[in-house]
Amino acid sequence: MHWYLDVLRKYATFTGRARREEFWMFALVNLILSVLLMVVDGVLDAFGFLSIIYSLALFLPGLAVAVRRLHDTGRSGWWILVAFVPLAGAIVLLVFLVSDSAPHPNAYGPNPKIVSHSPQAWSTN
Repeated sequence: MHWYLDVLRKYATFTGRARREEFWMFALVNLILSVLLMVVDGVLDAFGFLSIIYSLALFLPGLAVAVRRLHDTGRSGWWILVAFVPLAGAIVLLVFLVSDSAPHPNAYGPNPKIVSHSPQAWSTN
């Protein structure tokens, strides 16, 4: 759940890098919450009101984490626009989002895998 909350804390941060785990855990929790809200909308006969409000509230954080994920693979965030190409664009974007991180620091920052697992990150200083 902390991956989901971390993305919300970085609400509109389009700089830096996001690990694969951060992106996909956010996507999973987001999907689960969306389905739950759709069920609640159906039970309350709310015409999708809760789902729409939730989707609008999470649009910017979802876009930001996707851009940071593309940065992690060494690609510009503008590659998110490839999703507008019918069928092939969604497949290309999916391949980019499931790709492993660039193993070295790139133009968007240091590798988050190395930063989060380094001994300096574990120190209590």
